[in-house]
Amino acid sequence: MAEQVYWDDIKEGNEIPRLLKNCSTQQLVMWAAASGDFYQIHYDERFAKGNGLQDIIVHGALKGAFLGQLVHDWVGDKGRVKRFSCQYRGMDYTAQDVICRGVVAKKYVEGGDHLVDVDIWTETGPAADNGRPHNPEGVKTTPGTATVVLPSRAG
Repeated sequence: MAEQVYWDDIKEGNEIPRLLKNCSTQQLVMWAAASGDFYQIHYDERFAKGNGLQDIIVHGALKGAFLGQLVHDWVGDKGRVKRFSCQYRGMDYTAQDVICRGVVAKKYVEGGDHLVDVDIWTETGPAADNGRPHNPEGVKTTPGTATVVLPSRAG
């Protein structure tokens, strides 16, 4: 885990450290088993294409979990996630980078807590050169928000 981030040290507009993921079909099958989402569009290429998709797609909830990891890793051991939400707005495919990003939208004190609102999202990175479909680089597919409580150096 990265060094502990403190409320005092961040500014609105700061980008939080990125998290890079790249899903294999094996990871999607493992997620299906863990989540109970066995819809074939997530692991069966013939089925996905037969239903009008370009290829196998990454589970939306898995991308949400990636964003949860992004925020959790950033707040560190002394911080906590107070609110988290995201929306599934686009499809991502296997063998393509899914970049999890976030920007500090607002910092404030409320009820004694040092709070930070963060705009978060997944965006598409370069696809592997394997001839498989992919989104253009930089497409935001899973936007969201989080509110976190961070420790203050002042106590």
